Amino acid sequence: MAKAWGGRFQQETDPRVESFTESISFDSRLFEVDVRGSIAHATMLASVGLISEAERDQICQTLKTIRDEIAAGNFPFQAALEDIHMHIESALIERIGDVGRKLHTGRSRNDQVSTDLKLYVRDAIDELDALLLDVQRAFVGRCEQDAGVVLPGYTHMQRAQPVQAAHYWLAYCEKIQRDRDRLADCRKRVNVCPLGSAALAGTSLPIDREMTAQLLGFDSVAGNSLDVSSDRDYLTEFAFCTSLIATHLSTWCEEWIIWFTTEFGFIKLPDAYTTGSSIMPQKRNPDVLELIRGKTARVMAAVPQLLLLTKSLPMAYNRDLQEDKLAMFAAFDTIKACLELTPAIVAGAELNREQIASRLEDGFLDATALMEYLIKKGVPMRTGHGTVGKLVAKCEAANCRLKDLSLADLQEACELIEEDVYGVLGTENAMKALQSYGSGGEQPVADRVRAWQAAMG
Repeated sequence: MAKAWGGRFQQETDPRVESFTESISFDSRLFEVDVRGSIAHATMLASVGLISEAERDQICQTLKTIRDEIAAGNFPFQAALEDIHMHIESALIERIGDVGRKLHTGRSRNDQVSTDLKLYVRDAIDELDALLLDVQRAFVGRCEQDAGVVLPGYTHMQRAQPVQAAHYWLAYCEKIQRDRDRLADCRKRVNVCPLGSAALAGTSLPIDREMTAQLLGFDSVAGNSLDVSSDRDYLTEFAFCTSLIATHLSTWCEEWIIWFTTEFGFIKLPDAYTTGSSIMPQKRNPDVLELIRGKTARVMAAVPQLLLLTKSLPMAYNRDLQEDKLAMFAAFDTIKACLELTPAIVAGAELNREQIASRLEDGFLDATALMEYLIKKGVPMRTGHGTVGKLVAKCEAANCRLKDLSLADLQEACELIEEDVYGVLGTENAMKALQSYGSGGEQPVADRVRAWQAAMG
């Protein structure tokens, strides 16, 4: 079978080379965007007179037929044709002859591939954004059902201060919103049209790159043809965006895996997203959360893979770049699969309120509230910190809580303490005392819940 680039070669390609260099085994998924880009290119070629309108129509109709055949699984792939781009072009030429040979006028596989990848990544960003929105809605949807539930907040995995349960849920909404914002910002750099840059230097033909960009929904046209052939920044940036999504998912999974243990007992996971043991009949394992946590490593690995792939390449195009798609596809497929499962787990889990309440007073979660009470009475912060620390030590020795201390005990530590101190002691009171914007207190959380509900529509 003649190669598209075979004119100056006299020997047949070694079959092992064909097997080694093929990418159709993984880039066949680009068929739809390849056809989309080619239809726009053919439309532009007709508008500038490089092909006739009849030839344009013949090319476009045949491309749509080929696209539909691939989608239906009725299109044969073979390593000899290397990639999806050559498969489609070869099929086009086979069906309409010389008219099909005109499609590649004014473009190279270099700018064709870059255009396909940008179209694919743009679609992927839009798809991930929709999935992230579903996760946010699941967390916001929990806020009303968990209203009034107080949880310990942790630092260093030690109990620190009390917060509303909804404060936890909205914390993940904030992280996910940053993920969405990063994807939106990445999309701006993705949405620059490479098509028409040709191999590396552009073309002497009178093409209309602005028209092609407009037909494909790009915001602008790439301004340097040499840069286009070598640029994979957008893939690395996209992979980085997915890696931060993975980081946030892994954090959530780790937290809920801990909360699901008998030792914590904070949360019950839906049966549909847990599994059992082959030998221990009592077990319920958070396997889905563990696998999401595990699969995030695959997403994160795409970032160094792309950085290492591109760090030493001279301009413009080098065949090494064929490997870029493997990293991007792995990151996208994995994070998409994780995000598709996440909303149902979030929505279906239940807080074990009795278990949480039974130990809510453990850990002196009201200590900071007492210190801030002293500050309001005029005690310097560091002095108040030391005073409360001594009171905590006294409670530990007596096996009691701060709210169990008598007023006399408290005044022995600081004479400025009055009866009103009991309004901030105890976990519930300490939570309600939190009032700064964005804090975990009752009113600030209620305000943020309303804001997020409005944002979710």
